[in-house]
Amino acid sequence: MSDNKFYTHLPIQKSTISQLLSNEAMFSHCPPDWVVITTDIKNSTNSIRNGKHQLVNLIATGSIIAGLNIAHKANIDIPFFFGGDGAAMLVPLTLKKEVLNALFEHRYNTKKNFNLDLRVGSIPVSAIYENGHKIKIAKAQISKTLISPVIVGSGLHYAEKVLKNNLPSLTLDNKQLGYLSLEGMNCRWNEIKAPNTGNEVLSLLVDVINPAEQHAMMAKVMLEMEEIYGDIAKRNPISLAKLNLNPSFTKLQDEIKVKLGQRSFFRTLSASVMTFIGKSYLPNSKKGRRYLENMVESSDTLVIDGRINTVISGTTDQCQSLISGLAKMEGEGQIHFGYHITHASILSCYVRSMEADHVHFVDGIGGGYTQASKMLKSKYQKSL
Repeated sequence: MSDNKFYTHLPIQKSTISQLLSNEAMFSHCPPDWVVITTDIKNSTNSIRNGKHQLVNLIATGSIIAGLNIAHKANIDIPFFFGGDGAAMLVPLTLKKEVLNALFEHRYNTKKNFNLDLRVGSIPVSAIYENGHKIKIAKAQISKTLISPVIVGSGLHYAEKVLKNNLPSLTLDNKQLGYLSLEGMNCRWNEIKAPNTGNEVLSLLVDVINPAEQHAMMAKVMLEMEEIYGDIAKRNPISLAKLNLNPSFTKLQDEIKVKLGQRSFFRTLSASVMTFIGKSYLPNSKKGRRYLENMVESSDTLVIDGRINTVISGTTDQCQSLISGLAKMEGEGQIHFGYHITHASILSCYVRSMEADHVHFVDGIGGGYTQASKMLKSKYQKSL
């Protein structure tokens, strides 16, 4: 029988990420009858160039939330990975049909409302294993309020390559409708400047070249990052002081169209009013301030899906020191990396309750992850 609660029951590892990556015994193989589901926005670079980076992030976030809401109904935890212009998740076979139907409707709405192509695909974990790739997973305590999956192995990125050109029909039948719920999604923050004046925001992707060295090399990269920038709290690009809600009606129209699949003047007006109220309530009430503090701690700034994906903030000297160290590792044939430097971050959020149940997806302004990915891909092409 399928172990639907495989990820739910994984023990939470509380060591640093570099220590966790150094210990292969802390990782478990994903069950072969689970399914990898991926999404990504076709030609996202052009969309970002045209100023749609927040919309691209929001649609990618929506694809995760569609899966999380279905899994929550079934009382099942699933691992998920945000990539700026797309996402990946692992689901038990029992949830595959519901999640895919929800994503097909999300894709249909995205094309109808924004003329963007959201690619959606799925592949059994067993097929990934049969093609020589691995998916080994651990559950890590990233902060007091954030628990995240950590994956080693090339399985997820193999799945992304296989599914990249999968564009299912835009026609939906009635049997596919009714699964999509994006409740809890919002994108109401202005761009968030680096915590300290003059600091930079670095979006970084690091890929280990030799699969046999993945644990050791990823641990080495994370240890270097920790030594230069400090722990995840110290390098967090999101800070309480720089959070600023944006009640703009125009901005909220996009959120409502993504969430509902259509315009709603009433829902947009309501969201605008609530956001305007929140500007005063959140920083000036005990409950609101606690939510903001938890929000900073729950910002998903480190994604490890077989590759290190992170958004961090620090000084120019810290950034140059890290890039120099990575360049040395790259020159020795150990890794490839891509990065993008900017001045601010953006958030797209999933809030099921203000008390604790929320996660906030982070990207560098101007499509940080997408731009870093572009650099990484160019390095692989040059090495061919």
